[in-house]
Amino acid sequence: MSTKKKGNNADDKSVENIENVLSKSEQFIEKNQKILLYIVAGLLIIVSAYWAYLKFYKSPRENDAVAQMFVAQRSFEKDSFNLALNGNVNYPGFLGIIEDYSGTKAANLANFYAGVCYLNLGNYDQAIDYLMDFSTDDIILASEKYGAIGDSYVQKDMIDQAIKYYKKAVDDDYSNDFTTPIYLKKLALAYEHQGNYQEAFNAYEKIYKEHPQSQEAKTIQKYMERAKMHIE
Repeated sequence: MSTKKKGNNADDKSVENIENVLSKSEQFIEKNQKILLYIVAGLLIIVSAYWAYLKFYKSPRENDAVAQMFVAQRSFEKDSFNLALNGNVNYPGFLGIIEDYSGTKAANLANFYAGVCYLNLGNYDQAIDYLMDFSTDDIILASEKYGAIGDSYVQKDMIDQAIKYYKKAVDDDYSNDFTTPIYLKKLALAYEHQGNYQEAFNAYEKIYKEHPQSQEAKTIQKYMERAKMHIE
């Protein structure tokens, strides 16, 4: 009987403790009701503002940037690189898109175009800068980005740096039958320029074995033979 009473006392204390906790929670909510309401309202305002930003600002701005860049892309396709870069009184070039629409996907892509334009115009440092500012998840564009940086370093007669970026361009993460054979061949030629014929042969052989249907593979055996002649 004594045990039962003790058990009841323990249960009563547990219930009392729980009630005290709940009471304190209720008091906290009552005292801080306005603050909690302000927090909830603030979160709703933030969410609403972000939605409005996406719908009424970012999306139209992105669309406008794409439309504005169309003329620059057409000039680029015609090899009018200076016009593509700087635009005219009616339409901005890639540099204008980068400045006026910073943060958009179009401005990011304009960095790639601007880099290639500068490469073709012989401004290699600027080409490298703009290409480095371009980011992409597309394997072909990523390969072309690093390949174009490699080309810029070749023009600057910085072959070690060129090799570094050609190797990035042919990395397995970006492997494809379009750009990989092109930059493998450029990588091999850079190695030959340095007298590293074994690495040159390896790059040529990779084209022959892994990209046999590519345009580069059609004549690659003569390059393999040339490099092999210099290997002891």
